Amino acid sequence: MPRFAANLSFLFNEGPFLERFAEAAQAGFRAVEFAFAYSYPLKDVVAAQREAGVEVALMNAPPGDQEAGERGLASLPGREHEFAAGIATALQYAQALGCRRLHVMAGVLPRDADVDERERRLRVYQRNLRYACTEAAAQGVTVLIEPINPRDMPGYLLTTQAEAHAIRTEVGAPNLKVQMDLYHAQIVEGDLTVKLRRWLPHIGHIQIAGVPDRGEPDVGEINYAWIFRLLDELNYDGWVGCEYRPAHGTTEGLAWFYRLLGR
Repeated sequence: MPRFAANLSFLFNEGPFLERFAEAAQAGFRAVEFAFAYSYPLKDVVAAQREAGVEVALMNAPPGDQEAGERGLASLPGREHEFAAGIATALQYAQALGCRRLHVMAGVLPRDADVDERERRLRVYQRNLRYACTEAAAQGVTVLIEPINPRDMPGYLLTTQAEAHAIRTEVGAPNLKVQMDLYHAQIVEGDLTVKLRRWLPHIGHIQIAGVPDRGEPDVGEINYAWIFRLLDELNYDGWVGCEYRPAHGTTEGLAWFYRLLGR
């Protein structure tokens, strides 16, 4: 059975962020992940993690100005110094938390971007990823890139698994892998079994949610019982992040998880 990490940006958000570490542990999760914790003092985040006794499986690098619609800085021309500063901050948090996976968001293309602008941003993206991978390698951290569906995040630079793996190959860093969110992948292209079989050695993290509503993974069009058996068959030893929106509260929606645990 795969190992599951509770995404604290989506789950247990009925209470304050720092209390969610303990709530996840009490619910039976041995690991957590989250998007951003930079608004909290590092010592407080570390204390919450250690008190709960959970591993931090994944976190994101700073995304830029979210209120202005920024979803990552890695492909934004002229923002390289800000990107580098964000990587330094992220690695400081990752080191203190013992986190070994860092998701670096690409960013959103302007609505009027043409082919040339997209290519320019891809070049910036690749340079920034090489920098991030070099910095992260010094402390044993894997950098992750993730395709995101255009319904949830219009204009995001990466939308397909093939695009992400092409960039991974072009950058050529051994500690660069793809974060495969099966929710996004199903919406954009489907064919999940074939893609997992093809690319699993280069997938550094997997996330799940029901499709189409991003609710619990036991509801919707993806047969996760099949997917979990496939991951066992393929000897996937990473974490599966539970990044979904509970339909009626986190604890009420964990029946699927408890069935797997035999509780």
